[in-house]
Amino acid sequence: MLLMKAAMNSPADGRPTVSFAEAFRFWLKLGFISFGGPAGQIAIMHAELVERRRWISDRRFLHALNYCMVLPGPEAQQLATYIGWLLHGTRGGIVAGGLFVLPSLFILMALSAIYVAFGNVPSVAAVLDGIKPAVVAIVVTAVLRVGSKAIKNGVLLSFAVAAFVALAIFQVPFPIVVLVAGLLGWIGSRVAPEKFKAGGHGGKAKHGEKGEEARDGIPCYVIDDDHEPPAHARPNRVTFVVRLITGLVLWALPMALLLNWQGWDGTFARMGTHFTSAALVTFGGAYAVLPFVAKQSVSFGWMQPTQMVDGLALGETTPGPLIMVVAFVGFVGGYQAGDLGWLGAVLGCVIATYFTFLPSFVFIMLGAPYIEAMRGELRLTAALTGITAAVVGVVLNLVVFFGKTVIWPKLDIPHSGFSVSGAMSLIAETTNVFGLVLAIAAFIALQRFKVSLSYVVLACAVAGLLKHVVS
Repeated sequence: MLLMKAAMNSPADGRPTVSFAEAFRFWLKLGFISFGGPAGQIAIMHAELVERRRWISDRRFLHALNYCMVLPGPEAQQLATYIGWLLHGTRGGIVAGGLFVLPSLFILMALSAIYVAFGNVPSVAAVLDGIKPAVVAIVVTAVLRVGSKAIKNGVLLSFAVAAFVALAIFQVPFPIVVLVAGLLGWIGSRVAPEKFKAGGHGGKAKHGEKGEEARDGIPCYVIDDDHEPPAHARPNRVTFVVRLITGLVLWALPMALLLNWQGWDGTFARMGTHFTSAALVTFGGAYAVLPFVAKQSVSFGWMQPTQMVDGLALGETTPGPLIMVVAFVGFVGGYQAGDLGWLGAVLGCVIATYFTFLPSFVFIMLGAPYIEAMRGELRLTAALTGITAAVVGVVLNLVVFFGKTVIWPKLDIPHSGFSVSGAMSLIAETTNVFGLVLAIAAFIALQRFKVSLSYVVLACAVAGLLKHVVS
């Protein structure tokens, strides 16, 4: 049906197109169903844009994802911005990236208001108890999906394994893992170039390759492997300078207004500089930067440590990037600052969100045209292929983290006196049976029966709430 609709919108050359209105509706829907953290959100976009709607080929999707993975900031939101920009230019990127965040902003603002007004949200915690196992299942399915696409040989498998070991055992910082993977991929393009074409970046698809061939004379994808970047997606120095200046003005103008109002020590001006700094160091996802946000927010007197934990719980219950917890921080900090009350809360929430996400839009608008232009360069694409393989290990590490947090939250195996039988007994004693059963059920629903992710998240949330009511 979607392919037939695309065919009706095809131009004279037979290539299908997507109307801006149709894209707008999808990005709006995505903003409300993007649960599961970056891995889950990327999995949703892959399933919708590559497999179902066929707006972009798998290779082009991975190429964009690789660029977003090496940027600071929320990679899933940046990926949506990139694809929206590729389809419909600047307005498409702004709409895609903006709608990825706005539903979460308004939902989190409402939940924050309830939190400030009543101070206790046990029903939200119960819903979270149901959603967390679903998140585990979502990330597991993401590992399987991305791994099947990105790992095509033993060399790339070794990248994934090494990345997992580096993160899980040796606690190597995420940026270093990404940089090393990219460097080894670049070196690999000289030593064994064929090994680094397997990620799907170099060259064109062969005729008849599964998923790439035309159907009834109509290309399968709106943006396929052979599709040259549209005019708006080609590098242009004048456009680059204009976008750079625009980005700087969009940051400097509101900062100047805040500084003129309160000075450098004012709460809202400090929020602007603080969340800009957070946006520029968010390598490794939200969990990597949240300790920085939490420590600074507490030291500035915006909230107590326990309130930060509550904010993270609220952030987990909403769609959108987990880094949206900054909206909660801004809301509570703004409410407690000065005499503005609720107006200060809303202002703080907006300031925190604006300065956190503005750099992401600027990075995409500046860099994406050059990434598109270098798509056929083996040295670049080999580096990105290495990064993609390493990302499989990164996501697998996230599975372990979530599994430990959700299913075995009290597990702590001692380093001394260790025995296999003792460890197994300890694991059995500390297992969250409800979380384990719900995670398995969610995984089966997603992987075996292909149930919509939004329905799975909703069902798990209801299960968590029912458990709270019954107990």
